[in-house]
Amino acid sequence: MKNFGMQEALNTLGIKKSNPGTSTGAKWFKTTGAKIESYSPADGKLIGSVQASDEKAYHAVITKANEAFATWRLWPAPKRGEIVRQIGVALRKYKEPLGKLVSYEMGKSYQEGLGEVQEMIDICDFAVGLSRQLNGLTMHSERPHHRMYEQYHPLGVVGIISAFNFPVAVWSWNTMLAWVCGDVCVWKPSEKTPLCSIACQNIINKVFEKNGVPEGVSCIINGDAKIGQLLSADERVPLISATGSVRMGKAVGKTVGERLGRALLELGGNNAIIISEHANLDIAIRGALFGAVGTAGQRCTTTRRLIIHESVYEEVKERLKKAYAQLRIGNPLDAENHVGPLIDKLAVKAYNDALRKLKAEGGEILVKGGVLGGKGYESGCYVKPAIAEVKNEYEIVQHETFAPILYIMKYSTIEEAIAMQNGVKQGLSSAIMTNHMQEMEKFLSHAGSDCGIANVNIGTSGAEIGGAFGGEKETGGGRESGSDAWKVYMRRQTNTINYGSTLPLAQGIQFDI
Repeated sequence: MKNFGMQEALNTLGIKKSNPGTSTGAKWFKTTGAKIESYSPADGKLIGSVQASDEKAYHAVITKANEAFATWRLWPAPKRGEIVRQIGVALRKYKEPLGKLVSYEMGKSYQEGLGEVQEMIDICDFAVGLSRQLNGLTMHSERPHHRMYEQYHPLGVVGIISAFNFPVAVWSWNTMLAWVCGDVCVWKPSEKTPLCSIACQNIINKVFEKNGVPEGVSCIINGDAKIGQLLSADERVPLISATGSVRMGKAVGKTVGERLGRALLELGGNNAIIISEHANLDIAIRGALFGAVGTAGQRCTTTRRLIIHESVYEEVKERLKKAYAQLRIGNPLDAENHVGPLIDKLAVKAYNDALRKLKAEGGEILVKGGVLGGKGYESGCYVKPAIAEVKNEYEIVQHETFAPILYIMKYSTIEEAIAMQNGVKQGLSSAIMTNHMQEMEKFLSHAGSDCGIANVNIGTSGAEIGGAFGGEKETGGGRESGSDAWKVYMRRQTNTINYGSTLPLAQGIQFDI
């Protein structure tokens, strides 16, 4: 692995101090939109800027995307898969510089940045295989000399609204599947990580140009919430995939629903691990620690609550306190550090507000938090991971705070623990640590976890691309990535063929003329 310096990484990815933020592929638009400046939460330095889309450029992008769809949908799916295969090869080539940019612009550790690019590579591999397996069904008709079957067709333009915490991976989960399905994509990245989108578009453009892919198959429209609103309200965009807060998702869902479009929503999580008296505590502590502090608590799958059996509660609490005391907080590009910064000072404010609220509700701080200052922390975005002893019904516990605050509580019976796990409005990820088979099965049963993801003896964070990713309740109900998530990017069609010489009607109806 080459050791890219930050400036060398930016140069390799084609990132300049000032960048256009709207593209239909090789074409980049000059717009009148505001300048979006990207400062690294690692050191507070300006990395670069992008010019936001304006309404005129937005409409030009959607028009070009629809034109491209008319051609792209006619490419055979395996040929589209071959393009995605080449994208995977290109991402392998650019893994180190892109991983470094993800780390520097977002604030996650360099290893997590590399891991995020690896997720992009993995979904490319998955999508290549999928391009030969967009299967329908055949069915028997009740009428003689008739055949029935189902097939899937591409939808058209897929709008993708992504969040800052995974600035490239979640986009790729949507895009690679949509592309092999025959759709074209318009991406509105987070305003907090715009440069990652420019880098991805530059990588894609090289592959597309070499293969004669129509301009408009891959589009980006950097901008603020107004651009997201234009995308959500546009009847030319049949599907909006939106990742972010519950508040944002409700607004997108309402707007898309009013025009009877489709919305794939990946929203907040309030994820819990149940630690049973039958758990391997070494595994449990390790899973809880990474789940709670990884990405500085800024994953939708971050472990926010630990529900611990009363018989092992004190031991778990003391071991967690000891583990937290060993955490190293600092520059995410330094592999020696475990915890990087929050994305910006607004996130720091939300962290401080949450700590104040939990104290006001009666929570007991076990591991004190706080904002770090001084040498190495000049950005003002570094905070200490905190642990608080709480009750599940506290209002602050019922809400997701995108920061490294872990709430712990105790339980007596497995039924009580599952009820506590389910006793929040969010339903993304969940886990139980136990070696007791009946507890495992109860947790995974109809009366068990109500989340889209339910794990046994692994934590809540992280996801393999082979399984569908998403959650229930206020998490939005969407599914991305693996399994049969590809179906959301296509429209289902039922076909009936009469190969006989008469026209028998269904249910034996007689209609003679």
